[in-house]
Amino acid sequence: MGSMGKEKTINIFSGYDKFFRNKKVLITGHTGFKGSWLTQILSQWGARVIGLALAPHTSPNLFTILELEKKIDNYFIDDRNLDQVRKVFAKEKPEIVIHLAAQAIVKISFEDPIRTYETNVVGTANILQAIRETPSVRSAVIITSDKVYENNEWVYPYRETDHLGGHDPYSASKAAADIISQSFIKSFFTDQNGPLMAITRAGNVIGGGDWSPFRIIPDIIRAVYDQRTPVTLRSPLAIRPWQHVLEPLSGYLMLAKKLYEGEKSLVSEWNFGPDNENFVTVEEIVNKGINILGSGSYEVKSNTNFHESTLLKLDISKARSLLGWKPKFNLEQTLDYTFGWYRNFYKKTVPPITFTENQIKQFFNPVK
Repeated sequence: MGSMGKEKTINIFSGYDKFFRNKKVLITGHTGFKGSWLTQILSQWGARVIGLALAPHTSPNLFTILELEKKIDNYFIDDRNLDQVRKVFAKEKPEIVIHLAAQAIVKISFEDPIRTYETNVVGTANILQAIRETPSVRSAVIITSDKVYENNEWVYPYRETDHLGGHDPYSASKAAADIISQSFIKSFFTDQNGPLMAITRAGNVIGGGDWSPFRIIPDIIRAVYDQRTPVTLRSPLAIRPWQHVLEPLSGYLMLAKKLYEGEKSLVSEWNFGPDNENFVTVEEIVNKGINILGSGSYEVKSNTNFHESTLLKLDISKARSLLGWKPKFNLEQTLDYTFGWYRNFYKKTVPPITFTENQIKQFFNPVK
């Protein structure tokens, strides 16, 4: 006779803290927005984190706010310098590598395309080569972007098997990094004893602690809390896949763990994105953010100096079916987590480290 009532909710991340405890995990780009969140997660779980990145480039920044430099083995170096990268890998002997380091701002890629190509292409190749030369590495996750796909501006979500391309320097550099990563996997990581590696592509990521330039959430925060009103919208009707930063990071961690445990079938490319309801326009996000925060305004100023996609959706059915990953937050939860973090930060209600720790605990171990 079948069971009645509610289905029991299974926490797919149960035991992850125990798995990562004392594991040596090297994160590139650990001083950035996503990297700081990932470093905090792994530090909470007791991992031995090694960070390799440039120093933080904004003030304030999450890396400093969370006092992460005290919690990890920290290296402020440029991944374009292969000799320095090699020295860190040789000294630290990581078991898991998660490569996040990138020049990730589309507008900056137009202003400085050479640095963008060097960082995203040569930097990635250097990390791959260092992994190749480091026998201790058992699993690696290389993060590229949803912008790697040749964007046809169609309504269909892109699958991992769709063509890669890139109109702007940022997209092209990430597509190139993706192809290079695939080539390293096929050329050098097929040995029985070699590390298992996966490539991930995630959509627009938001959350507390991002003050990067030319990003809509930080622009809203600056407008509301620094009185730099109004928010300027370049493409108000552009549709983006909005997801909280913890969503793709949970996918990266899932891959890192399963690859470490020897699941060779997961050596592949993976999309991580939100459900369909989280695909909304930039203008709608701004309106919702202003409403949540209780103040702010915006103006539309079209910019024809550089190209940005207006529609880009990811198909996440592969991650759902083969990896067992799925997004946890709807749009309301995503925005509540994001703007709630900033509101607490500026009102100083709870220490930001504690607030961030609690958001991570609630995400990975939700209270029933």
